[in-house]
Amino acid sequence: MASPQQRTQPPSVPLPAPDPSVRDAADVAADLGVDPATGLSAAEAARRLADDGPNELRSKPPVPVWRKVLDQFRDPLVALLLVAVAISLVVWWVEGAHGLPVDAVVIAAIVVLNAVLGLVQESKAENAVAALRSMTEAMSTVLRDGRRVTVRSAELVRGDVLVLAEGDAVGADARLLTATALRVQESSLTGESEAVLKDAAVLAAPAPLGDRFDMVYKGTAVAQGVGRAVVVATGMDTQMGAIARLLDSTEEEVTPLQREIAHVSKVLGLTVIGIAVVVMVLAAVVNDVRTPADLVTVLLLGVSLAVAAVPEGLPAILSVVLAVGVQAMARRNAVVKKLHSAETLGSASVIASDKTGTLTKNEMTIQRVVTASGEVTLTGVGYRPDGEAVVGPDDGGGPLTGEALTREAVMVLGGGSLANDAQLTQADGGWTVQGDPTEAAFLVAAHKLADTVDRVAGFERRGEVPFTSERKLMSALVDPPGDGAWALVTKGAPDVLLPRCTDVQVGDTAVPLDDERRAAALAAVERLSGQAYRTLGVAYRRVPEETGPEGLEEHESDLVYLGVVGIIDPPRPEVATAVAEARRAGIRVMMITGDHPVTATRIASDLGIVEPGARAVTGTELDGLDAAGLRETTRSVSVYARVAPQNKLQIVDALQADGHVVAMTGDGVNDAPALKTADIGVAMGITGTEVTKESARMILGDDNFATIVAAVRQGRIIFDNIKKFLRYLLSSNMGEVCTVLFGVVFAGVLGLEGAAGGEAVVVPLLATQILWINLVTDSGPALAMGVDPETDDVMARPPRSPHERIIDARMWTGVLSIGLVMGVATLLTIDIFLPGGLVEGSDDLTVARTAGFTTLVLAQLFNVLNSRSETTSAFHRMFAGRWLWAAIGLGVVLQVAVVEVPFLQVAFGTAGLDLAHWAVAVGMASTVLWFDEVRKLVWRVRQRRQG
Repeated sequence: MASPQQRTQPPSVPLPAPDPSVRDAADVAADLGVDPATGLSAAEAARRLADDGPNELRSKPPVPVWRKVLDQFRDPLVALLLVAVAISLVVWWVEGAHGLPVDAVVIAAIVVLNAVLGLVQESKAENAVAALRSMTEAMSTVLRDGRRVTVRSAELVRGDVLVLAEGDAVGADARLLTATALRVQESSLTGESEAVLKDAAVLAAPAPLGDRFDMVYKGTAVAQGVGRAVVVATGMDTQMGAIARLLDSTEEEVTPLQREIAHVSKVLGLTVIGIAVVVMVLAAVVNDVRTPADLVTVLLLGVSLAVAAVPEGLPAILSVVLAVGVQAMARRNAVVKKLHSAETLGSASVIASDKTGTLTKNEMTIQRVVTASGEVTLTGVGYRPDGEAVVGPDDGGGPLTGEALTREAVMVLGGGSLANDAQLTQADGGWTVQGDPTEAAFLVAAHKLADTVDRVAGFERRGEVPFTSERKLMSALVDPPGDGAWALVTKGAPDVLLPRCTDVQVGDTAVPLDDERRAAALAAVERLSGQAYRTLGVAYRRVPEETGPEGLEEHESDLVYLGVVGIIDPPRPEVATAVAEARRAGIRVMMITGDHPVTATRIASDLGIVEPGARAVTGTELDGLDAAGLRETTRSVSVYARVAPQNKLQIVDALQADGHVVAMTGDGVNDAPALKTADIGVAMGITGTEVTKESARMILGDDNFATIVAAVRQGRIIFDNIKKFLRYLLSSNMGEVCTVLFGVVFAGVLGLEGAAGGEAVVVPLLATQILWINLVTDSGPALAMGVDPETDDVMARPPRSPHERIIDARMWTGVLSIGLVMGVATLLTIDIFLPGGLVEGSDDLTVARTAGFTTLVLAQLFNVLNSRSETTSAFHRMFAGRWLWAAIGLGVVLQVAVVEVPFLQVAFGTAGLDLAHWAVAVGMASTVLWFDEVRKLVWRVRQRRQG
């Protein structure tokens, strides 16, 4: 299939110029073969739809179930287990294929369980993502055959004439034909929080996307006004399609956990091979193997021990731990699409966040009102009209009591509410607005100042002069209740409004706007602008009742200046706390936005991302940097403004090249490529576009930045728990290896040879007993450890380095030392009860082997307590994990059963033990706990001495 650029166009539908924004609208329509007055015919639209295809973005084909199943077996650990299954089957066949190949069946069952867990969790994540999508299909109003008709946006074609009105979603990229007070919300595409005023006039020169005022784009929304536009691009040829195409060229990063598990699997594979070779060589040398039968026995011993050394429960336990963590995140409205991504947030050293709708509410709010008598601060943020008016900020923020200031503030907010086309409505416990967000801010602010809403409730509008980019003003002719005189209320840019004013309101009186008062008004505007507020002035004048709606512009002079408001898209209240928590955890928070640099630095400063006065770097500046300069900039600058999608990719790449694990958050289409490239992309579930959600690895169901920090904490807990059960599994398996290895090597010293009765190769434990240990101690306790509650404050330490191994040198030392202690304790227990050896005993081999077997099982259960922390005492918060104690208790009960129940004695080669045997086994097993307590104490003392 040809790409959009390669498609052959019908002769009647030539391609428009690459940039329609610099061409006259009539010429663009003519090139597309459409009459703007009547639109396309239904037949022509159908033909073009058949030629060009639907107006949809190219989506990835669904992954078939068989591929999803195979993906579950691509894990290196699973591959290692499959090799173990094959080896177990070979051993079973060599031994005569008697009964079931228990080892192979058990390991295969664990592999299948792991695959099922992965499939189920990923299916849940897919369902959660699907539930976040809008259930309504996008529709567009177009001219067809001279009539307005509503069609599916997917059926739009080039040449269609869009009829745009307030609240409409723009269905395709289009060149404006007409525009009346048309404002379009383009934050999903450009990151700009304010609605953009559109104008059909041709641009003098090519402009950046956010400054193409004569164009509207797919995926944006009409905030105010009306207009018509001719569609110039659909589907993948749109600006949104261009970003979607950019996604195809970005590679998805492997998570740090996946890299670590691959490394662990490689190390375990080599270790297992090494163990098998060493044991076989030593067994052959020590036991003087000469016959083929003895050689086969040695080979089987080495292979069996190698299989036992593989922690076969690891993949399944890892999947369970990740699944539990994912469910915990989901309860906090964080939907993780892939299990391995759950831990990545815990490793994040940088959170690069979009501003609009992520750090801020994306709800324009009036926070300042400045009049002739002073300044008023309005508390509360967003469209919920909760808050109050206080004096300030320079006057201490006390209650608003001054009669003149109160009167003036009421007139400013009341006037702004009258010269207004927005609507504020309450439904289902929430507040929504329709219309321009800036105008809605006046309606919300009016509720916060007593009597304002009541005073304007009875006014009726008799006419208006719409806002245009040339005038920068909007006026409304209003008729007050009763017999009052009509008034013309005007709001707009202060630099345009003030020259039209001759008086200023002071309390209840209009006084001349002399040079001193005019300078004070301008100074207030400059001060608010310097604080990143958008400023709008409000004024009025009396007009005769016979004034009609025509010619109102003639009355926009000799106005009485009321004051100016400062409007801003405010930060979410909870974000500052979340940013502080992230910084406490050593995580750097960065802001990357398409908004103005002054606004970006103001919001970043308010949230604690940067110090006041910090600089912001623009996309244009980034374009001029080489790779070294870009890396140097990203090390020192945390606020980026006026950036394009490729700039976001540059920033993420530079941070990753510097060794950072990057979490990128965002909601707009422009965020999607960077989200896909980042170590973990976090999309907004409510305001996020479908393109963004598809690119992300995690979706926030509540669009709350604080949820990200909660997910970071959960990610760190997941990593800690992974280390806990790895420490436990590996050290316990090492105990089994040491027991068998040294039991074979030192069989004569321990009295095993004399008790074995002529066997060529003697072993301290039977194969069935090793299997039992793996089943009892490698499953329940390890799984319980994977869901252990937070032992220490995980947010009080810096992020782990991407180069830090899960199993580092210190853990390997602990694993080897604990395994050695387990092996020594087990073999000494056997020696204590056997005749001969180091300690003279009187029991037979079965009883002594049972005592050693029990010691090893109990030692591994003691090791559960050790493994909760590498440095903290096992007695710290010892009873915090109830599942741990349940697993330990179950392990003890099962071990008592396998020792004392007759049919289990037959199956596992055990014999009953008396209290003396049990006491020795418990005492010897506890040496594992005391040894590790001493090791941890020595480490803590050294750390304190080193400061």
